[in-house]
Amino acid sequence: MEDRRLLDSRPGDLVADADRIGQEFLDGFEAVARIDRPAVTVFGSARIPDDDPTYAEAREVGRLLAEAGFAVVTGGGPGVMEAANRGARDAGGLSVGFNIELPHEQFANRYLDISLTFKHFYARKTMFVKAAEGFVIFPGGFGTLDELFESLTLIQTGKVLHFPVVLFDSAYWQPLLDWIRGRLLPDGMISPEDLELLEVTDDPGRAVALILECYERNCASMPAEPAKADAQ
Repeated sequence: MEDRRLLDSRPGDLVADADRIGQEFLDGFEAVARIDRPAVTVFGSARIPDDDPTYAEAREVGRLLAEAGFAVVTGGGPGVMEAANRGARDAGGLSVGFNIELPHEQFANRYLDISLTFKHFYARKTMFVKAAEGFVIFPGGFGTLDELFESLTLIQTGKVLHFPVVLFDSAYWQPLLDWIRGRLLPDGMISPEDLELLEVTDDPGRAVALILECYERNCASMPAEPAKADAQ
């Protein structure tokens, strides 16, 4: 794997490694630049089959996001990612996938208008954030949790502007939320306002409404660009 090779590299390999990583970031930024509308990143397990209710819900969220004018960005693989991309396609929207080379599980789904496969997780994860006006996070495993907590950390520390992080499927996420409220908050590991970074819903329409409401607030609060003088 490319990341393992990079971690095992010798000092003499640093220039070549930096060139490869830099090229991957450049390719990613160019792919994000092709997204011609606001976008929402949808995360979730690659292991959800297409007959699972979660697949249908993710597909519906993708469809509603596209109908609301958002591009749908995912990790480009199967499961929840495929479902959200498929839903965007259902509505004639823009479907984007930032895939990753893995020894198993991950293959590009067939519902992508813009697709890029990364070798390095860190370049790929940057594109999820750069492209996004919000995150919708469906049930998933370690990778999904990594993406959830990275997004919360970036917002909490002011590295990115506050945008909505919507957890979909309250029953799935409730034990984690109970631990956050019952352990992290009383122990002073987080502040009370940090709890406001998360929204939870079981309704695809509500998930999209939360994204749209925040996007419209952010747009309304942005200063207007100064008028350009007429050419003489």
